[in-house]
Amino acid sequence: MENSWWTTGFTIVAGFIAIYMIVIIVFYTVILVISMLQLRKHFKLNRKQVYEDYVDDFAVKPISIIVPAFNEEAGIIPSVRSLLSVNYPSFEIIVVNDGSTDSTWQKMIEHYEMKEIKRVVRKQIETKPISSIYQSTLLTNLYLIDKENGGKADALNVGLNFAHYPYICSLDGDSVLEQDAFLKVMKPIVDSGEEVIASGGSVRIANGCEIHNGNILNIGLSNNPLVIMQIIEYLRAFLMGRIGLSRHNLLLIISGAFGVFSKKWIVEAGGYKTDTVGEDMEMVVGIHRLLKEKKLKKKIVYVPDPVCWTEVPEEMKFLRKQRRRWHRGLFESLWRHRKITFNPKYGSIGFISFPYFWIVEFLGPIVELFGYVFVVLSMFFGGIYLEFAILIFLLSCLYGSLFSMSAVLLEEWTLTRYPKVSDMLKLFFYSMTETIWYRPLTVFWRCEGIWQMIKGDHSWGEMKRKGVSR
Repeated sequence: MENSWWTTGFTIVAGFIAIYMIVIIVFYTVILVISMLQLRKHFKLNRKQVYEDYVDDFAVKPISIIVPAFNEEAGIIPSVRSLLSVNYPSFEIIVVNDGSTDSTWQKMIEHYEMKEIKRVVRKQIETKPISSIYQSTLLTNLYLIDKENGGKADALNVGLNFAHYPYICSLDGDSVLEQDAFLKVMKPIVDSGEEVIASGGSVRIANGCEIHNGNILNIGLSNNPLVIMQIIEYLRAFLMGRIGLSRHNLLLIISGAFGVFSKKWIVEAGGYKTDTVGEDMEMVVGIHRLLKEKKLKKKIVYVPDPVCWTEVPEEMKFLRKQRRRWHRGLFESLWRHRKITFNPKYGSIGFISFPYFWIVEFLGPIVELFGYVFVVLSMFFGGIYLEFAILIFLLSCLYGSLFSMSAVLLEEWTLTRYPKVSDMLKLFFYSMTETIWYRPLTVFWRCEGIWQMIKGDHSWGEMKRKGVSR
């Protein structure tokens, strides 16, 4: 009798895992088709647009670029240099030094010959105290704010309070922008007559690229397998996930590495939340919620073409900390706004976006972990269990590796950021191995993030920066 219960339970678990994965595969297939059609439309109709024709329109929508910096001495100067060279008619750069313990602050002052200025800052959002404000004597649109340490969200809020312009761009201190990135990411906002209130661009990995003085000289691949797998992961997240969700105004994430927002709506949503490690998702969800409650038809979009290059972890211990933090941040945003889930008041956000992020993104790693455990146990039991294990493994390959390969093909089909055939072949080869080693690692780390959350561990988990520019 006891054996019968065990057999039944084991079969139910296997069936649940298989059905769950089939549902996810169907969903991702739909997203892939939508993304392919949208990318094709975008690059057929818009790629040859001459952005200079829009310069007058862009000029009336100046941007305040906020760069929160904590211990970014390795990359802050090249990042600011790349921002100063962007092709955009009117902008200011606000570097917010969040109590760095390295020489980030001193390097900025010395390199750009900055002098302290007296400026009254309107406190629309409460923040940690500001110690001093500097302005470059060489470039009047470059500012440095030194403040007490309060975290990235608090640094962004300081920049928000100080900003002079109606549009805000949050940019990581280790990032490098392509020259036309702002023209491209602002185009939907300009074209929509302010119906679009936020726009995010693509983020690509700079490790392995040749970057000098903030300028990208040569795009290449790192030889580090962890970096290559993150490149594939980013391609899948941006070229499949975000394009598909953005098409129907279902996007809940604009990367903190590169996104433009209407300042008005950030302030009205209460600014960046300091009690979460996922302030970028929290902001987008908060704005969506505000718009739905006000019954306003505004849009938040993703644009695949404008590219920001950023540094990613090269060591497993730092990547592990990052993924645990991301998963905790995902839960914090979903839980804070849990009333949206299946709530008719919030329309498709409540019935599609939130269930997707709860079921696929948050709970997915738990189901996948059970799947891996089931596959291992099935090897000892044999029979029907082994057949179920083979089915689950094949579904896992379809879910992971095949969709990753599709993302690599989308990159080659549209953006072609990697010009070498050998680079594309390497990406394609590594994508086939994802299910075997990389995905199980990230699944385990994300489950660790859930365990940290249960224990009440809110540690950030720093990443050691090497700097992407020379």
